[in-house]
Amino acid sequence: LSEIKIEWEKKHAVCVVLASEGYPDEFKVGYPISGIKDAEQVPEVEIFHARTKYEHEKGYFVTAGGRVLNVTATGETLQEARERAYKAARMINFEGMHYRSDIAE
Repeated sequence: LSEIKIEWEKKHAVCVVLASEGYPDEFKVGYPISGIKDAEQVPEVEIFHARTKYEHEKGYFVTAGGRVLNVTATGETLQEARERAYKAARMINFEGMHYRSDIAE
């Protein structure tokens, strides 16, 4: 790490957690997830996998826990980051998916 130069950007970041129905209590797993690749195309968005599993035979991800994905976006303003995060979150879908709609208000 001593050889790596870290450069900081002064930006805002917003993370929206996509959760399984029933989280944090009981929830089912194994639901196919669609839209991840489309959501990753939104500018300044990163999708972090928390509880997903890749089904190699089928070629897609499925849910594997309660907190499934973290949709994180950056922007010059908090509002810009928020809009990007929610735009990307709306592109993703799996059965029972839900998320808070009040992040960064």
